[in-house]
Amino acid sequence: MERTHAADVLLVSLGSTEGLRRADDELQDSMRRAGARVAVARPYPPEPLPTLMLTDLLWARAARETATKILEQQRHAPARAVIYSSTTAALLWPRPGAIRFDATAAGNRRGRHGLWQRPLERRRLRQAPLLLPWSEGGLREAPDVASRGDRALVLPVPVEPSGPLDAERDVAAVTYASNPQKKGLDRVLAAWRRLLAERAGADGPAPELVIAGASAAQLQRAGMVSPGEPGVRVVGSLVAADFRALLRRARVFVCAPRREDYGIAQLEALADGCQLVTTRAPGPYAALPIARQLDPRLVGDDLVGGLRAALQNPLADYSERAREALAPFKRESVDRLVAEQLLPRLLA
Repeated sequence: MERTHAADVLLVSLGSTEGLRRADDELQDSMRRAGARVAVARPYPPEPLPTLMLTDLLWARAARETATKILEQQRHAPARAVIYSSTTAALLWPRPGAIRFDATAAGNRRGRHGLWQRPLERRRLRQAPLLLPWSEGGLREAPDVASRGDRALVLPVPVEPSGPLDAERDVAAVTYASNPQKKGLDRVLAAWRRLLAERAGADGPAPELVIAGASAAQLQRAGMVSPGEPGVRVVGSLVAADFRALLRRARVFVCAPRREDYGIAQLEALADGCQLVTTRAPGPYAALPIARQLDPRLVGDDLVGGLRAALQNPLADYSERAREALAPFKRESVDRLVAEQLLPRLLA
């Protein structure tokens, strides 16, 4: 938790996932580059609980407690504005503020998982002076009240290439499985095994699928992989630099999410020269329209056909066109949005 005074903006950063933490760090840096003084309230992670309803309650309480402490420290020179990063962080807010979100409880807390979150979220979205969805899809998925008027500004998470495109592509395919069920790892593995079966008896070494984001022990306990399974290698959780280095070596990034709230890993894969083979998925999946535009053969329910096309008959200019399509996600573009639109509206 940072202690600071006379800030322009207090950013209440839930940071419950690696993606959320990185997104908040990027926003903080962007506002500071634009000349704003930023204080950050980041709660300590609560103990994991068996249901999403209880987990969200603990995170919301932790966000409120941490934000209240910072606001109390600033009582003689309070921040001019507050940004709550995620609707969960805003549910029990101590002071109204802007809400930044990749997805809403209305979208990813269906049924019993969001019984108390959804109605309170609707109220907070009505009360917030400014809404900052990561994508147009996130805004469309929010309750109707959230998308009316001029209270919304789509503010993507910056994604930059981590290196040149001419690196040696010695890894056939990579997937990310921090939440294996949600990410559809079972579907990816089923398609990969079928692809390997087609190649049985072919000359040369068999292609390899590298799984990042989960340990071999986790995946074996879940019954998804077997020890020493041919054509599959599990590398576990990687720091960001190592994950991006892996992407620079890969020809394909493959995924089959059951829901995708944004998909930073897919955007990073495109930025680092991977072809994206993916199924369609509900949720504000930012990379999905880009992938369709780049090569529609690689998008759809036929993962085996997509993998076959990407590995055996890739489009020569795919990576270059992918980087062009990611121009709105470049840090320079997001910095311009922050300086020219976000801060003037936030601090007005």
